[in-house]
Amino acid sequence: MVLISDPLLYAIALLDTGCVLFLLVYYIITLSDLECDYLNAQECCSKLNMGVMPKLILHTIPVLLLLIHGQLILTLANIPMTIWLFYEYFSVPSGNMGVYDPTEIHNRSQLKRYTRDSMIHLGYCLVFFFIYLYCMIVALLKGDPINRNDDTIIEL
Repeated sequence: MVLISDPLLYAIALLDTGCVLFLLVYYIITLSDLECDYLNAQECCSKLNMGVMPKLILHTIPVLLLLIHGQLILTLANIPMTIWLFYEYFSVPSGNMGVYDPTEIHNRSQLKRYTRDSMIHLGYCLVFFFIYLYCMIVALLKGDPINRNDDTIIEL
């Protein structure tokens, strides 16, 4: 069941992944500000926790669109990160403020782990940004709109 055209599907996925990339760059900058003591833990965690749900939703939208559209390879390639984001969101202990908790962010080198996870997610999304860009270009070029028959000669 095809709801939208291929180029539009890839354009939506490309735009969506671009938004996630900007959000992840914001995460990395905020975490590095906390590491350099430009922000306190409470302020940093409240900023990061505001972006957890949008990041989850923004990453899930292309997965659902690709699944509905029948792009199984891209869906299967996106599912591990989606599962990880859902696991991260639903495995928050009951006493914590959110995924990022100011009382625990400096314990057990969680700051380094959060920075590492954000960098991995950034690289993952960057790869998929270019995959979606390539797929969109291929989908746009599929079905050549230029008539290339040698029979028709245009004389000026």
